[in-house]
Amino acid sequence: MKIAIVGTGYVGLVSGACFAEVGIDVTCVDVDATKINNLTSGKIPIYEPGLDDLVKRNTAAGRLHFTTDLAECIDQVEVVFCAVGTPPDEDGSADLKYVRSVARQFGRLINRYTIFVTKSTVPVGTSRIVSDEISAELKARGSEIDFEVASNPEFLKEGAAIKDFMSPDRVVIGTDSQRARKVMERLYRPFLLNNFRVIFMDIASAEMTKYAANSMLATRISFMNDIANLCELVGADVNMVRKGIGSDARIGTKFLYPGCGYGGSCFPKDVKALARTGRDNGYRMRIIEAVEAVNEAQKSVVFSKLRDELGELNGKRVALWGLAFKPETDDMREAPSLVVIEKLLDCGAEVVVYDPVAMDECRRRLGESVKYARDMYDAVNEADALALLTEWKQFRMPSWAVVSKAMRGDLVIDGRNIYIAEELADEGLRYRCIGK
Repeated sequence: MKIAIVGTGYVGLVSGACFAEVGIDVTCVDVDATKINNLTSGKIPIYEPGLDDLVKRNTAAGRLHFTTDLAECIDQVEVVFCAVGTPPDEDGSADLKYVRSVARQFGRLINRYTIFVTKSTVPVGTSRIVSDEISAELKARGSEIDFEVASNPEFLKEGAAIKDFMSPDRVVIGTDSQRARKVMERLYRPFLLNNFRVIFMDIASAEMTKYAANSMLATRISFMNDIANLCELVGADVNMVRKGIGSDARIGTKFLYPGCGYGGSCFPKDVKALARTGRDNGYRMRIIEAVEAVNEAQKSVVFSKLRDELGELNGKRVALWGLAFKPETDDMREAPSLVVIEKLLDCGAEVVVYDPVAMDECRRRLGESVKYARDMYDAVNEADALALLTEWKQFRMPSWAVVSKAMRGDLVIDGRNIYIAEELADEGLRYRCIGK
């Protein structure tokens, strides 16, 4: 079976490599010639554990191809996935200009029955827009070629995307056509053989499922951060509260860890887009709006603790461990680190940063406005305070004796609640965390 995937960003590249891994012939398409040339030569534009080997292995095996021109493969493929970006517009809605562009190109190029599958995260109703764009192009050509539009949202976690794709909790496919369903069943047969759930539903429900899933997870995070902030005021320990409620089988423990806010390419964008969809349909998503508001405020909590403990920040040297929005990725989109850094710099503080993989991304975003450390201990040299923002494994058990000796000050802010206060106190360090 042959398919094409338009867009070689995070979703498109991971999906293409994983489909190729189970024996499907995949052509990845992107308008960025430099990116395509790099991928062809084995250079991966994003950091994702295991992706480098997966791409190289399937490229060498002849199952994974890269091109800038969809026309090169359109006559051989049965399915074209659209995996281009849908960045948030100024009003919070998802910008569909790239999706529309791919749909128009699809309509100009197809010569036989082909399925257009939206894998990008798109608002409910996008399938109708896509179908209209394709139909308009076919009409302009004077052609009557059968096509179908389907939805196949992704549920990949950055840092564990390959495992999520190859061993999914579920595969959601939205289609209103039995013909398209049969093609998609054949495409996902390798996963059905392992008894993974493939859930078919109508297109609108599939589009809504993606937003609802991410918004529910974001809600749990913001809920727990709200509880953590109240715990600090009333003298409770949020870690004990988390264990207490997480032991309830109806609640569970996942996404109940308080911290300094969520970021990334999915949760912030999808929460905003779902709230906007509600407004567009005359309904206010009050819980979702609150989730976003709590999270935006939570991104400043580490800065607030630094200011409360240090007072005047002008001239103070602050070390930050972690820049990416989560471990195992170099993605800094909507990361709490960006908020903390901006506020510290505005106060005249000197900021020294270290992250295992996101240093180049930080330099691309912030230039030389911050200082870049060689390693985690170099970052704390002569620092007045240290703040942990991303819970990378190498940050989990530092030598506090080394940290204490290197620092000028004694303050450690734990933005992810992974340290034990007594261990820091033994080395003369002041410890502050979230919700305790």
